[in-house]
Amino acid sequence: MQKVAIVTDSIACLPPELVRQYQIHIVPINLYFEDKVYKDWVDITPSEAYELFLKDPRYFASSAPSPAECLETYRAVSKQAKNILCVTVSSKLSMTYQSAQIAKEQAEVELPGVTIEVLDSGLATAAQGFVALAGARAVNEGKNLDEVVRAADEVRGKVGLGVLLDTVRYVYRSGRVPKLAAQAGSILNIRPILTVSGAVRFIGIARNKENGIARLLGRMRNKMGSSPAHIAVMHAYAPDEAENLKERISSEFNCVELWVSEFSPVMGYACGTGTLALAFYSED
Repeated sequence: MQKVAIVTDSIACLPPELVRQYQIHIVPINLYFEDKVYKDWVDITPSEAYELFLKDPRYFASSAPSPAECLETYRAVSKQAKNILCVTVSSKLSMTYQSAQIAKEQAEVELPGVTIEVLDSGLATAAQGFVALAGARAVNEGKNLDEVVRAADEVRGKVGLGVLLDTVRYVYRSGRVPKLAAQAGSILNIRPILTVSGAVRFIGIARNKENGIARLLGRMRNKMGSSPAHIAVMHAYAPDEAENLKERISSEFNCVELWVSEFSPVMGYACGTGTLALAFYSED
């Protein structure tokens, strides 16, 4: 039996091979299209979800896992470890953290002897994924729960995220941009650059994708310099662009870790297809 198990939600954008390698347990987000419900990464891949989205974005939606769904995961994981760290997407973006906390309180009654810590990453996508990975790697080193939480929290404090939208057509659906402004931005072909620090923040605008990518790379370079870097490239239904960006990063940065994943369709609900994103942090 493991000392500690790691749980996170599917917004973390962790590739299946890393999930298997580090035995990370994923709570899927619920995706809706028309009258059907899909479990993210379980019933449907991100690419398949984006194909539904493109058919008619008006009928595409998502919701956080319920406390019952989180509790079900805790039950299953408790058979493998008596200590659990659950890393969630930012509580300012989703009810997932609240569901995980409610489930923790229920588990304290139902699963005596099991200790659960819930960590609000304050992040999303692979930035959140890196926090969960840090915890999982500490587990692999034989660390106890307190040490695993510290390892995850350390990465949480230094990981960065940059997201380049290919369109502003759908950003009004986040509730943070008026629909009229999104429509005007779409006509002007503006590409916003976002980050997540608790909530979503706009950090710049690009007139074309090439310029936007250059700004993402420049921001990453300013933060990390030539230090050994952990970098994740994400894409929303743009695999070729993501692979090209990965190759460019490999040649320009001192990467100790570099992987590609699909951008969560839960975030893509407002970002749209063609989105590219980078999550990164450096080793001190």
